[in-house]
Amino acid sequence: MTFDDFHFASILVSTVRNAPVLIFAAMAGLFAERSGVIDIGLEGKILASAFTSAAVAFATQSPWYGMAAGMAVCVLLALLQGYVSITQKGNQLVAGIAINIAMSGLTFVLAQFFFQQGGRTPDLGQARLFDVVLPGSAYLEHIPFLGWFYAHLIGGHSVLVYLAFGLVPLVHWLLYHSRFGLRLRACGENPHAADAAGVSVEATRYLAMLVCGVLCSFSGAYLAIVQSGFFLRDMSAGAGYLALTAMVFGNWRPVYTFLGCLMFGFFGAVQIQIEGVDLPGIGRIPGSLIQMVPYVVTVIVLAGLMAKSVAPKALGTPFIKSR
Repeated sequence: MTFDDFHFASILVSTVRNAPVLIFAAMAGLFAERSGVIDIGLEGKILASAFTSAAVAFATQSPWYGMAAGMAVCVLLALLQGYVSITQKGNQLVAGIAINIAMSGLTFVLAQFFFQQGGRTPDLGQARLFDVVLPGSAYLEHIPFLGWFYAHLIGGHSVLVYLAFGLVPLVHWLLYHSRFGLRLRACGENPHAADAAGVSVEATRYLAMLVCGVLCSFSGAYLAIVQSGFFLRDMSAGAGYLALTAMVFGNWRPVYTFLGCLMFGFFGAVQIQIEGVDLPGIGRIPGSLIQMVPYVVTVIVLAGLMAKSVAPKALGTPFIKSR
């Protein structure tokens, strides 16, 4: 492959296809952390959903059953995390890390036990979610730019891609223009004032964790049923941590968090595109260096923005009701 094959159009399409994994996870974490619960466990929940979605989709030959099963498992994990963090007042960081470690090992063991393929599931084949072809794509395809824009950048994606991008304005509205959003933010900023106003802090945080589990399940399902077509050990590859970084980048606001997800999706697309490419004056960059790109960007973003980001004031603080 030469530099002439390195097309910016392909990077844009890859960015759109890479971003949903991060968008779902970041929006999930946004609900949890806005309510005051630190969600380090996004990575583990993504893995659990990816494995369950792939296994059930293969067994039933239906991606929808796979997604439903992945959602159920992810919600159970989120509620378990909520029980430790909210009811038992446990250390929220430890609870999240425990989920990550447990799911990293358990999904591999279960995949090996059920399928005997080295810790991965069989290819899903027809049980995958396939791309949506927009009406009129064939007629517009030969029109310069417009055909590509309509058929490939806007169209030609899975239904989960459209759900991810449509989720952002919905989350923004819920957080800033609904009664639930007002209570959620109050519980994350000043839970004692919210409690004095008659808001059940624990119930609100549990509801936030429930929403977190539902949204995070889509991230795992997208990885397994759309992108890969199978489950592979640790296939999330740090997506949960990148989603947390996007939240810091976006200052816990949906639109800016979404832009952070697009940024990481873009660098992930660049990583894929330049692998094996002979760059002018540089030559071919080793694959190991290319794979470092998203994580180097993560370190830079955290170093530059962590001091400027303002987290919810009660984030990570267990709520103990005043007598």
